[in-house]
Amino acid sequence: MIGLAVTGLVLVAYSGNLLKSLELTTVDARFDLRGRQPQPHDVVIVGIDEFTLGLRDANGKQIHWPYPRHLHGRLINILHRDGARVIAYDIQFTEPTLPSEDNALIQAVAGAGNVVLATFEVNAQGEANVFGGGDIVRQARARVGDAAIPVDPDGALRRVRYEVGGLKSFALVSAERATGRSVRISAVRGKSEWIDFRGPPGSFAYASFSRVLAGKVPPSFFHGKIVVVGPATASLQDVHPTSTTRGGLMSGVEVEANAIWTALHGFPLRSSKGATLVLLVLFGLLPQLTGLLLTLWRSLAASVAVGSGYVVGTQLAFNHGIVLKFVYPLAALTLSTAGAITAQYSVEAFERARVRDVFSRFVPEQVVDEVLARTDADLRLGGSTVVGTIMFTDLRAFTTFSEEKPPDQVIDVVNHYLEEMTEAVLSHGGTLIGYEGDGIMAVFGAPIEQVDHADRAVASAREMLAERLPRFNEWLRVDGLGDGFRMGIGLHSGAFVAGNVGSARRLEYTAIGDVTNTASRIQGMTKGTRHMLLLSQETKALLQGPPDDLVYVDAVDVRGRQATITLWSLEGVSDPQPLKPPEEIDTAPRVL
Repeated sequence: MIGLAVTGLVLVAYSGNLLKSLELTTVDARFDLRGRQPQPHDVVIVGIDEFTLGLRDANGKQIHWPYPRHLHGRLINILHRDGARVIAYDIQFTEPTLPSEDNALIQAVAGAGNVVLATFEVNAQGEANVFGGGDIVRQARARVGDAAIPVDPDGALRRVRYEVGGLKSFALVSAERATGRSVRISAVRGKSEWIDFRGPPGSFAYASFSRVLAGKVPPSFFHGKIVVVGPATASLQDVHPTSTTRGGLMSGVEVEANAIWTALHGFPLRSSKGATLVLLVLFGLLPQLTGLLLTLWRSLAASVAVGSGYVVGTQLAFNHGIVLKFVYPLAALTLSTAGAITAQYSVEAFERARVRDVFSRFVPEQVVDEVLARTDADLRLGGSTVVGTIMFTDLRAFTTFSEEKPPDQVIDVVNHYLEEMTEAVLSHGGTLIGYEGDGIMAVFGAPIEQVDHADRAVASAREMLAERLPRFNEWLRVDGLGDGFRMGIGLHSGAFVAGNVGSARRLEYTAIGDVTNTASRIQGMTKGTRHMLLLSQETKALLQGPPDDLVYVDAVDVRGRQATITLWSLEGVSDPQPLKPPEEIDTAPRVL
C-alpha cells in the first residue's frame, strides 16, 4: 500500500510538473558532466561585440548602434561572396529607416537569396512585419523566423519551439533553408525540443562583425556554412543563462546558433515520457517488492544500488541523446524506500513489543532482553531443539477445597499460591510456560541455554517446598482457610522442542516432546508417597553439584515408555519417615 500511495503521489507531481525547476537543474548538471562537444563545422557566428561597437567610418567618426542598414547589407554581400550556405540574421528589421538604407539592405538580401531574418513580432495571421510585410520579403527571396526562445521558470533558455503564433522559429527556418527540406511538427514532440548545446559560451567558431567588414576573415571560414549574425555583448542586453553557462550568460546569437545546429541535426536530444512513467512506477513499487524477499538492510542496499545505477544511467542515456526524468523516478524510489523502512521498523517494533509482552510474563527481565537479542530478522522465535529440564507442579486436594469455597475466595487462594511458586521459578532463571488451574509448567535451559539447568530446577523445587509452600500454608491458617496443602513436583531432563506456537492473534511459548510428557507423569507419581518432589535419573545425572540430601526412591516403568525410569528425591523436603536400610530397598521396577 505504501508503494502504491507513493507512486500515485509522485505521478500527481509529475503530471503537474511540480518539480520542474529542480528537474531542469539536473539537465544542466548532465550538460556539465558531458562537457564541451567538438566544435561544429557547419555553423559559425559573426558577432556584434564590444570591439565592433567601436566601429568608425572612413572619416574616423564612430558609428553608433543601431548601425545603418547599408552596413548590414555590405556584410551580407561579403558572406554571400564567400560562399555562406545560409545567412541567419538575428537582428529585427521591422521599423523603416531612411529609404536608401532600407533599399541597400533589401537589395543585399535579394542578391544573396539565402537569408533568414529574425523577428519577435507576429500578427494574428502568423505574419511578420519585416521590411514592411510579406510581399517585400518574398521579393527579396528571404524567409522570416520567430527568434523568441521560451524562458524557463529560473530565467534560463533551454528549448526551441516549433513555431510562435503560427510562424516557425528562426532556428527551424534556418535549418530548412540549409537542407531544402521542411521540418514537420511531428519532428518536434510537445511543440518544443531541447537545445543540444555544444558546450559553454565560445563553443562555436566566431568572427567579429567589424573584422568581417574589414576583410580580415578568410572566405573558407564561411564557405558552405550557416552563418549566424547577431549581438554578442552584454551591453546590447541580449545575453541569457542557459544549461551550459554555469551561472554565467550566453549571447543571444550563440543561443540561436545552438538552436540552429540542433534543428539542423534532427534534434539529437529527446525526452522519453514513456520510459519515465515506467521507471517511476517501477521505482515506486520496488522497495515494497524487495521488502518481501529481503531483510531490511538488504532491501535498503538494493534501493541504494538501483538509485545509484539510475544516476549513472541517466547520464549515459543523456550522452546518447535520451533525456530521462531524473527527479521523479528517484523521488518515487526514495519516498517508497523511506516508507518501507518506516513500515518495517513499525512492524518490527510491534513484534518486539509483542515478544517482550509474551516473555515478560514467563521469564525474568534480563532473560527477555537476551531472548530479543537472539531473535531472527522478523522477531519470530521459531521452534528449536534444546536440552533442559522440565518442571510440573500440582497442589494436592485443591479440587476438593475449591468445591467447598466461594469462587472469589478460590481465585484469591489460587493467585496467592501461584504468585509464590512463580517467583520461585523466575528467581532461579526458569521460564514459566503456563498455568493449568493450580498447576504450573516451567522449563529451565530454554529459551536461553543454561548449562546448570538441572541444578536450577532442583533449587527452584526446594525453594517451593521448603520456603514458599510453608509460607502459603501459614497464610491459609491465619485466614482460617484450613491447615494447608501438600504439593507434587516432577522434574525430567533431556532434549525437547521449545518455541512459539499459536496464531497471529495469539502466541504462546511452550515445550513439546517425550521429556515434557514424562515430566508430567513423574509429577503424578508423587501422589500417595512421602516425597513431594521426584526427579529422574536423567536430571540427577546432569546435576553439577548434587545435593547432600539426594536420595534414591524407586525404579519404575512408565506407560508409553520402554525404558525404566529411576526416580530420586530430596530428603530435606520429603515427609519425615524412617528410610529402609540400603539392603532392604526393593529396586525391582514398578509400573505407575
